[in-house]
Amino acid sequence: MTTEVNTYVRYQFNEFGMGLKRTEVELPKPTGTEVLVRVNYCGVCHSDVHIYEGYYGLGQGKKLSLEERGIKLPVTLGHEIVGTIEAAGDQAGDVQPGKQMLVYPWIGCGECSVCKRGEENLCTKPAALGVFKPGGYSQYVLVPHPRYLMDLGNLNPSHASLLACSGLTTFSAIKKMGDIHEDEAVVVIGCGGLGLLAIRTLSLLGVKNIIGLDLSEQKRELALKVGATSVFDSSRENVSEAVLRAGNANCAAVLDFVGGDATVQMGLNLTRKGGKLIIVGLHGGELSYPIPYIITKAISIIGSYTGSLGDLKELIEFANKHDLINLPIQIRPLDEADDALNQLTNGQVEGRLVLENS
Repeated sequence: MTTEVNTYVRYQFNEFGMGLKRTEVELPKPTGTEVLVRVNYCGVCHSDVHIYEGYYGLGQGKKLSLEERGIKLPVTLGHEIVGTIEAAGDQAGDVQPGKQMLVYPWIGCGECSVCKRGEENLCTKPAALGVFKPGGYSQYVLVPHPRYLMDLGNLNPSHASLLACSGLTTFSAIKKMGDIHEDEAVVVIGCGGLGLLAIRTLSLLGVKNIIGLDLSEQKRELALKVGATSVFDSSRENVSEAVLRAGNANCAAVLDFVGGDATVQMGLNLTRKGGKLIIVGLHGGELSYPIPYIITKAISIIGSYTGSLGDLKELIEFANKHDLINLPIQIRPLDEADDALNQLTNGQVEGRLVLENS
């Protein structure tokens, strides 16, 4: 199948933090195993904010430059993509033009031992869409191989786009917890888009005691609606004591979707002996904690970064069996990408934002 257009529009930034620009570029012709996908929906993720700003905070005024990590300008953001197959190269195999698919964006080199183990998201030579390669804030995206295209099943396509990062990241982090017994609690720090999806997933998995923490009363209310057992204002005095009471001092796992100095410290204080602190958020900072406590409490501190292609396949199957995404979702047109990103940056989003390329 060939397309009649020769150019397309994408919204990219040419300098970190300096606004997204509408840019018209030549439409690529897929070769080899490549697949050209017309973007239908693309989620606006908080990771996009960090990439747009160009750094991660390391604490004490120090920054990790993303440009030095290999992110080259200009950048077209967007890694939560649902789109329709438009055309394919002659080695792409039996792809179906016109079929709507979810795109797995966390692409690696495909050749190293990490990639061969199926953990492309951890490759040290990444080619992730919306980060190192042009992403979904665009009318089209070029996918290097059809194996990165996932059948949606019966999922709402605008909701399904969130599975590629928000859903996958939470699902992968939850898998790292291991089995949770009925008398054990799980604490979720940060009840934004990822935290809410985590609470919803934990509830569907049958976890009996889910404790949510957030500064926002509105987000705490949403957390209760999607499955939290109890919620607390994380700025409240003596909040750790209140959470320990609610969890019967039996918090088997803490999922930190903020990832700041204070939240990581709180997570370490809440985790019971033998428990796990799983850090997902990239707010930034640094950790200072007595090493003997880590040993004598036998706690695990785990960093969790997105998820594998296999994880996404599991998640899509799980989402097709359950009403997973029941949080508020705002749909905005693609040409409002810059405003949507600013809205998320300024903390003005309830639930999640999704761009639509109509």
